[in-house]
Amino acid sequence: MSDRVLFPRIAARRSGFLEVDPPHRIYWEQIGNPQGIPVVFLHGGPGSGISEAHRRFFDPERFDVVLFDQRGTGRSTPLAELSGNTTQDLVADIERLREYLQIESWIVFGGSWGSTLALAYGEAHPERCLGFVLRGIFLGTEPEIDWFLHGMGTFFPESRRRFVQFLPESERGDLLGSYHSRLVSADPALHQPASEVWAGYEAACSALLPLPPMRAEEPGRALSLARLEAHYFLNRMFLEPGQLLGELERITHLPAIIVQGRYDVICPIATAETLASAWPGSDFDIVPDAGHSAMEPGIARSLIAAMERIRESIRT
Repeated sequence: MSDRVLFPRIAARRSGFLEVDPPHRIYWEQIGNPQGIPVVFLHGGPGSGISEAHRRFFDPERFDVVLFDQRGTGRSTPLAELSGNTTQDLVADIERLREYLQIESWIVFGGSWGSTLALAYGEAHPERCLGFVLRGIFLGTEPEIDWFLHGMGTFFPESRRRFVQFLPESERGDLLGSYHSRLVSADPALHQPASEVWAGYEAACSALLPLPPMRAEEPGRALSLARLEAHYFLNRMFLEPGQLLGELERITHLPAIIVQGRYDVICPIATAETLASAWPGSDFDIVPDAGHSAMEPGIARSLIAAMERIRESIRT
């Protein structure tokens, strides 16, 4: 169990809300040692939010960690709001938060969509980055989006069948458009069932061994995850084709550790290998007994080890 691998539970040292562009207000929290090396944690999704477990990847004696819910997610408000919600907006929010907390520079830690956002932020503000720990690499390309919608079913056909058959047969030719139209509806009778099916599909494909299903008391989390993912997918993650690899040279002088589950079906390992090959000097850690989820024991163990290694590289 990953619970045995992670650091002990820890309370936030301080927390608050940062007003960004109306109507958005983002929730943030800080843990660990105020004198430690600063870290910013970027959650996945888009739309999944932070959790108490995310604090536990970091040694509280050595790191000063900032975690926050991205726009429309978690405790940030308004929940599942799409206006003013683009990759560029989120990159700007990270920088606003850094300035607000008076942090000079930090390690950027992100998994899945968080790895995408980490690269976008780093390429926009390389002088504010000490290094990167990235998991489950997603570069935001059209083939990766198509894989999520269609390819994952190669390995999880029963889950994809539920995902597809939720829609009327006449709408199954455009899965993304059909789901998007439901998810953006103001009517809970339309958006809530669609969000739960979407989130369930993703959860079913996220680990080498099955994870517990999303609890029924989390309808808001399902909605923010599904609605924001569909929004970003439809807009091709608000990135130009090949943008992240094309501008990678802006950060390749910085240390990077890439952690990837060998059997990651949501973000297949080929993408991580492409990034590692394009980043001279990066470390590429392949976890042989894991899929996509950061909570799988092998992934969690590798992330904790990666943080210690990047700490040492920064100190030397």
